[in-house]
Amino acid sequence: MKLYPIEAGNFKLDGGAMFGVVPKSLWSRTNPADSNNMIDIGARCLLIEEGNQLTLIDNGLGDKQSEKFFSYYYPWGEFDLDSSLKKHGFHRDDITDVFLTHLHFDHCGGSVQWNKERTGYEPAFKNAKFWTNKEHWDWAINPNPREKASFLKENLLPMEESGQLHFLERTQGSHFYDQLNFGVLFVDGHTDKQMIPHIQYQGKTLVFMADLLPTAGHIPLPYVMGYDTRPLLTLSEKEAFLEKAADEGFYLFMEHDAHNEIITLKRTEKGVRLDKTYTFNELFNS
Repeated sequence: MKLYPIEAGNFKLDGGAMFGVVPKSLWSRTNPADSNNMIDIGARCLLIEEGNQLTLIDNGLGDKQSEKFFSYYYPWGEFDLDSSLKKHGFHRDDITDVFLTHLHFDHCGGSVQWNKERTGYEPAFKNAKFWTNKEHWDWAINPNPREKASFLKENLLPMEESGQLHFLERTQGSHFYDQLNFGVLFVDGHTDKQMIPHIQYQGKTLVFMADLLPTAGHIPLPYVMGYDTRPLLTLSEKEAFLEKAADEGFYLFMEHDAHNEIITLKRTEKGVRLDKTYTFNELFNS
């Protein structure tokens, strides 16, 4: 097995929304805001090469939305999905599987693109299976008013219409299952049935954090996003995970932290806190 970090592009989100009830005077110490109160956000994906299988976990915002849409999210930096894949010797047509932690637009928007005539949409990975779970799919295509702006029909329906959509089956009686060469933790605080991949690699447990832990600045328990549908559930899910991650020495792959690729945790008198930060290359390619 080989892993590759894939940078799908950076953007910005409102700092207040990202930290919920926590005052700016506290969260801005780790996540400084610009004059519009926006903080840096990444769309760092993960590519898993295992034999003939090439699995991409999440794929960013994509590029099919309108200029007005992107103006809300202030794209910045030089990263994009295709150039990041090319850097590692791959093309999107090489991808066999696209695993989507959940179906908010900043995680699955790159799944779908305009067709050549720009008259409709088509899957952006023509040879891939798209993986979600049935419960989350039903949640996304019949969205509640709070999440409706995050579940965009143009990101979802073309995957189903193409016949490339597949549902992962959850092992009965367990929060983990083994498919696509990794295990998954299901969490429900941010959105219903978000999936958090756990990958065994070079003797380490690497966890793709998605929106369970958006940035290193979100480690303290009350630092929960305003976007979360069940913030008290997020708090308990996060507490259980962070304690396990600190005790078992997990390496956390940060999808949304634009400035920290991988982090580890430690227990302190104030609870679980940041231990060390790593780049992917210094941890696995040194």
